[in-house]
Amino acid sequence: MDTRIIDLHVHSNASDGTCTPTELVAEAVRAGLSAFALTDHDTTDGIAEASAAAEKAGIELIPGVELSTEYDGTEIHVVGLYIDVHNETLQRQMADFRASRDNRNVYMLEKLRAVGFDITQESLEECFPDAVITRAHIARYLFDHGYIPDIRTAFNKYIGEGCPCYVSRPKVTPMDAVDYILAAGGVPILAHPVMYHMERAKLMRMISEMKAHGLCGIEAIYSENTPADEQIYKELARSEELLISGGSDFHGTNKPDLFLGKGRGKLYIPYSLLDAIRQKHAEILAARS
Repeated sequence: MDTRIIDLHVHSNASDGTCTPTELVAEAVRAGLSAFALTDHDTTDGIAEASAAAEKAGIELIPGVELSTEYDGTEIHVVGLYIDVHNETLQRQMADFRASRDNRNVYMLEKLRAVGFDITQESLEECFPDAVITRAHIARYLFDHGYIPDIRTAFNKYIGEGCPCYVSRPKVTPMDAVDYILAAGGVPILAHPVMYHMERAKLMRMISEMKAHGLCGIEAIYSENTPADEQIYKELARSEELLISGGSDFHGTNKPDLFLGKGRGKLYIPYSLLDAIRQKHAEILAARS
């Protein structure tokens, strides 16, 4: 019986995690993982370092990314696994995403200063060098500087959607994200559907549209799922003839109650899922040749 475990949704400090890619590899080894995917938000900057560390440690590293999109007013994330990090189409689009996020940050920081916080883009970059600055970094900065009692307060009171310092930004659609991931030879996966709180009809409509563009799988195993949620999304994947993926969404101390490979302690992602995803990746590459 194959008892190997994996984690296909992990973040480093190249986006909004707190571990370096090398530290993630060490943590994955400690967690007993046989493989993990580095899926930072809208960047692949950490993959080269993670790949080198993984090769030395004898653990499989899947190059990945998590793209931020929007569907009918709901923020939707799409994970790409086994992507070609050198693909020009994907890199160009991610550069656009980051520019959009940077512009949004300027206005969000202005709003935060207006309500009394001493925070600037320069101070953020000094605290988080070489990172793609996200709302998670802003929340961490406010917490580390004693402005808020915990990171959740930042999102619940100030920078979460609908809060006084929140600023929206233009986003591509989930279908666009599927296109970009496929262009890079990757396997597109709908990330954590449980987090969208969508009505069933809307979720099924979105999945149908994404499938028409080549969606390959659903992240049915996820840290925030209840056992019932996991069963629902596994059955949905099977009924829609989509692959099942799974991940912890590990962010280091930015999500201190989530552990690599284990989520909140009961997450179990079998290696067999990766076999099917790897086969789909081979089919995608073959179709392009």
